[in-house]
Amino acid sequence: MLHLGKRAAVLTAAGVLSAGMLAGCSGTIDTGAVVATVGEEDITLGVANFYARMTQGQYETYYAGMMGMTGEDMWTQEVEEGKTYEQAVKESIMTELENLYLISQHAAEYEVALTEDEEDAIKEAAKQFDENNSDETKEVVSGYRKDIEKYLELLTIQNKMADKMKEGVDEEVSDEEAAQKAMKYVYFSFSSTDDSGNTVDLSDEEKEALREDAQTLADRVKDGENMTEVAEEMGLTANDLTFDEESTGPNEDLVAEVNGFTEEGECTDPIESDLGLYVGQLTSLLDRDATDQEKNNIVEERRQEQYNSLLEEWRDAITIEVDEKVWEKVDFNDVGVTIITPEEETEGSETETE
Repeated sequence: MLHLGKRAAVLTAAGVLSAGMLAGCSGTIDTGAVVATVGEEDITLGVANFYARMTQGQYETYYAGMMGMTGEDMWTQEVEEGKTYEQAVKESIMTELENLYLISQHAAEYEVALTEDEEDAIKEAAKQFDENNSDETKEVVSGYRKDIEKYLELLTIQNKMADKMKEGVDEEVSDEEAAQKAMKYVYFSFSSTDDSGNTVDLSDEEKEALREDAQTLADRVKDGENMTEVAEEMGLTANDLTFDEESTGPNEDLVAEVNGFTEEGECTDPIESDLGLYVGQLTSLLDRDATDQEKNNIVEERRQEQYNSLLEEWRDAITIEVDEKVWEKVDFNDVGVTIITPEEETEGSETETE
């Protein structure tokens, strides 16, 4: 794919934003153009572009490599019919940005405002970015003080509002609602690894021998032997797992059968899947630590549901409009963004315009 644009190196560290060097000429966008309106408040292209470029940098620096592709390839791949990865991520960015403005608009209702220290810190961060970067770099990412200050102001208010918006949920959760059981299980794989590290499927004869081994383990555990010790003797590992009736891993049939046991110590016969065999033993009808942690999870889910519900309520109460022609000017294919470390910046690493 022909790469037309600029490669910007962007550094984000310790809450302070700065940038590395930009190679090549940069196209200019109208940072004052209105890309969206949230009620009567405008979202400028400068703020939207800066937020988008910071997000883009995270994806290109960390995720593209994990996915085994370049940033250019990542953005053009199709995630669903008629929609590229770039389009999907930009949709998410715009929704998040709209939410930031919504939250800011309701901050006074929760008596949330920026402190003088927070305002000073925001100005200092924007000033540092401005002073550390060339005009070319700032044109690429809309890294101007007014845009960065607005971006950081929105994020700071969101951080302060999050707890307020989640307050007041019912924090009482019964053991019955959060109950987590515990099991030990042993997995017998239908494949092995050869000397070259390649995965090799077992022969039918080897699979049959494995079934016999699994049955032997199950029988010995049912006779009162310790599953961990028997597994070790067989060169296998007994894994610990906490679960409830909604759990699906490592195997739904295994979880369902062990969940149906009524007495601790009960053990399954071998349970066969396409990839191997499982033998499971119920070790606890109520794992205290896991149950208490699940209570915390349930309360946090309630808080998040309330947070999301408030956002939906606020969205329904006003009009939100996006100017797609203006938003199209933020193109991840023409402009690449990379996050660099302070060490990389001081080494003067540069990028090339293709």
